[in-house]
Amino acid sequence: MPSTNTNLIRVKYSLRLGSIMGINLFVHWTFFILIGWVIFSHLSLQTNPIQIVWTVIFLLAVFACITLHEFGHALTAKYFNIKTHSIVLLPIGGLAQLESIPEKPKEELLIAIAGPMVNFILAGLLFLVLTVTSSATVSDLDIISSASFLPSLIQVNFLLALFNLIPSFPMDGGRVFRALLSFRIGHLKATRVAASTGQLIAIGFILYGIVYNPFLIFIGVLIFAGAKSEANFSEIKSLLKNFKVHDAMIQTIPFVENDITIKEAANKLLSDENKTFIVTDHGMPTGSLSREEIYEALREQNENTPVENVKNKELLYVSPEMPLDEALGKIMKEKKEIALVGADGALQGYLDKENIDEFLQIQKALTNKNNN
Repeated sequence: MPSTNTNLIRVKYSLRLGSIMGINLFVHWTFFILIGWVIFSHLSLQTNPIQIVWTVIFLLAVFACITLHEFGHALTAKYFNIKTHSIVLLPIGGLAQLESIPEKPKEELLIAIAGPMVNFILAGLLFLVLTVTSSATVSDLDIISSASFLPSLIQVNFLLALFNLIPSFPMDGGRVFRALLSFRIGHLKATRVAASTGQLIAIGFILYGIVYNPFLIFIGVLIFAGAKSEANFSEIKSLLKNFKVHDAMIQTIPFVENDITIKEAANKLLSDENKTFIVTDHGMPTGSLSREEIYEALREQNENTPVENVKNKELLYVSPEMPLDEALGKIMKEKKEIALVGADGALQGYLDKENIDEFLQIQKALTNKNNN
């Protein structure tokens, strides 16, 4: 499934497998727990070791198909000049982290549907291979063996495609549904309708899961949360897209000098409304110091240590003319507390998530007032 508003924390706890066509491929650590659980459960049932090997190979084949599914999204996005940061494989599926999701309905439709189409194509190709290589029928697809491997993989690809076409976020079907609605009612309204529909479907999954299958409760909660998250994300982009950085930036920059101590920085934190400071050396910005970094330094360093030793040396700069939603995305992607606003070498102010949120709340209030 393609995503833009999913935090890159998943990559942090993942093993990098390599890079394909410039796209980093990761596998989340919980994937290895899944393999371990499969092996343990089979051993506890005293399953034939050969069958256990076939089951593990089958699981790896399924994740290979999921990887191809995500590359379907990524390569289609590349055709529309949208980069893919990475693909992360999780026990519940895959996640292609795109730089952005296009608001043009046609582009979003093609990107979203590309993943399920890959699974349909794989199912068709595997069926041809099965037809050519064997005419035998397999009665039990629950037991993975050399005979049931291809029929089971065909079945899984077909089910993966159908499952991903459920018309709800974060599934591909939610984006397909939104894209189709967007042709008629616009991106934001389409998102609200698709999100509401998805939440109703999620409630259905949860209720059905309570009676028949507890795993469906987990799926329902995931779909419900994904629908809500997508609706909130689209509303934020819609409210911010017509504004520039200079509309929300704070012009008074909170500076502290390199040579002050951690204790002095903590005292300034108590007496100042600012929660993140720009560290300077004779007036030139050299880093930043957040509230959390001050707390950590007080715990681990001598309180008389200069902030020069504990500051974050990587500063983020944004242009005053940059679209505000793009600046927010950049702050979140770089995991920064603050961004300096400057042009032609001159600092004009700063921007952080807190004042963007305040600006957003003001725009929501004004929008609601105008709609009433």
